[in-house]
Amino acid sequence: MAIDYAKKYSGVVDEKFKEVAKSDVVVNDDFDFVGAKTVSVQTVSTATLNDYKRTGDNRYGDIEDLDVTSQEMTMTQDKSFTFAIDKMDSEESRALQSGTALARQLREVIVPEVDKYRFGKIAAGAGTTKTLALDKTNIYEAITEATEKLDDAEVPVEGRQLIVTPATYKLMKQSDDIEMDTEVGQDMRIKGIIANLDGMNIIKVPSNRLPANTGFIVTHAMACCSPVKLAEYKVHTDAPGISGELVEGRVYFDAFVLNNKKKAIYLHKNA
Repeated sequence: MAIDYAKKYSGVVDEKFKEVAKSDVVVNDDFDFVGAKTVSVQTVSTATLNDYKRTGDNRYGDIEDLDVTSQEMTMTQDKSFTFAIDKMDSEESRALQSGTALARQLREVIVPEVDKYRFGKIAAGAGTTKTLALDKTNIYEAITEATEKLDDAEVPVEGRQLIVTPATYKLMKQSDDIEMDTEVGQDMRIKGIIANLDGMNIIKVPSNRLPANTGFIVTHAMACCSPVKLAEYKVHTDAPGISGELVEGRVYFDAFVLNNKKKAIYLHKNA
């Protein structure tokens, strides 16, 4: 007998994922599936702004047709895992239960892997990259230089995220020029948001989930879409050759930086 956890506990699994993922607020789900593994994002062009003519024909200007371009992206990350829980081990220890073991697998293995992959794709797709050793005297200038780049690219202020390592956050706290608003609600802290600076959410991420030498990343969720298919989590009771439970899981996911949104990502690397 097999219990399909994807069907029975899909809401719980999805909730658990969002509670512990650091990258969930820096990506979006503005895409459509056009196949089992392929997603599509559409971009619509705009019309030219003309000088209105009070006489003659075409007073508003020449009529233009709006173009719709699609960026199709195929998911590549197809991961799986399996483990067994002996029946007697389960009887003798409450910690060895299939439900809690699956939650632990999600929290300690799957989520860090998804975070690391997402942040890696975001960093690789950055429209601007700068390399400079950060310290408490230049951290403020480095961050404001990043926000200036996004301002010039007309990236909305609302929704910007400042992703920092623990070491960078320490420098920010030591800086005389930075005043952070640390009064954030518990619902925001669950998502990894620990403070606010110049309208940006500050998300502190373990350095091992970010590319090497990352100082900080300023990004907007509109820049990267990330389809996640928690495809199946199954628990087989007394599978052939096993006295107990056999747990199997398979996860589809990926992350894609949109071609016309790269300027919404600024990567600062430590020298």
